Amino acid sequence: ILAWFCTPLLIHFWEFLSRDRGLMTNGSRVAWNETQHCKILDGLVSDQLQLCRRNLELMHSIIHAAKETKGVCQKTFSDMRWNCSSIEYAPSFTPDLMKGTRESAFVYALAAAAVSHSIARACASGELPICSCGSVPSEVPGPDFRWGGCGDNLRYGLQMGSAFADGPMKSSKAGGQATRLMNLHNNAVGRQVLIDSLETKCKCHGVSGSCSVKTCWKGLQDLNEIATDLKSKYLAAIKVTHRHMGSRKQLVPKELDIRPVREAELVYLVSSPDYCMKNPKLGSLGTQDRQCNKTSVGSDSCNLMCCGRGYNAYTETVVERCQCKYHWCCYVMCKKCQRTVERYVCK
Repeated sequence: ILAWFCTPLLIHFWEFLSRDRGLMTNGSRVAWNETQHCKILDGLVSDQLQLCRRNLELMHSIIHAAKETKGVCQKTFSDMRWNCSSIEYAPSFTPDLMKGTRESAFVYALAAAAVSHSIARACASGELPICSCGSVPSEVPGPDFRWGGCGDNLRYGLQMGSAFADGPMKSSKAGGQATRLMNLHNNAVGRQVLIDSLETKCKCHGVSGSCSVKTCWKGLQDLNEIATDLKSKYLAAIKVTHRHMGSRKQLVPKELDIRPVREAELVYLVSSPDYCMKNPKLGSLGTQDRQCNKTSVGSDSCNLMCCGRGYNAYTETVVERCQCKYHWCCYVMCKKCQRTVERYVCK
């Protein structure tokens, strides 16, 4: 996915999405049912072209993953100085997503998780005719439930998702060896968080909802929850360098040469700016006019978000539903109420 996404991974991924929006044939969107559609994007590596031609049915899942990656990234970082808004410039990415930064590490990991997540769920929902439900768990069910339903097909999602996400990293066009190793590592971290999110989900059966018997299956958490876990790894990401370890070069922690990089850690090569002031050369959009929270002590506080520059206050009238009443049967009627709220934006 981001198999068409950063260096070329990010770029091609979002280019693919933007072209899908605009592609019209006799007034209708291209259905992605002919191999010639795979030529829409310039620059796909040969592995990706082959996967596209052989698995046209996956294209809609990949488009869905691209849209989800964008929305979830921006939601997850809405309270931070860097708020993933630079994705809007796709496919012309700014340095914050092109230079091996901590931010690009997060986006790669999230995108790799998203494409496998999208495919796994599409299998379970019946949207993909080439796959079906996940296999029945090998663990013995408890006395109060039985295995049933249709679990997410994580195995197939990982298989096809990793092929799309990691494919560009085999090409010399994906940057230097250090960048390729970094991206492959972070892709794997994203998929591992996805694997760890697999949980048992159940549906109750019984008289009047007594739940005397439960049917359970294995399902993935929503991408928002996966992104939250990856954000924690982003905040604890390790800066690495590319150097000889024995007979070959590897990524090793820049400040902690005593141990290798752990598989569960996000890694980056280049330190990020503080994102306080606008600086196109660094990929910083700045925080001027960003909304902040006057009462917060977290990253969205006016002190941190505004980098000590101060903030302006303004009032806004909002209309909300209020005094809602349930009427038998079966609808809810509400009134519309107005209230004035105070907002704060960074100077």
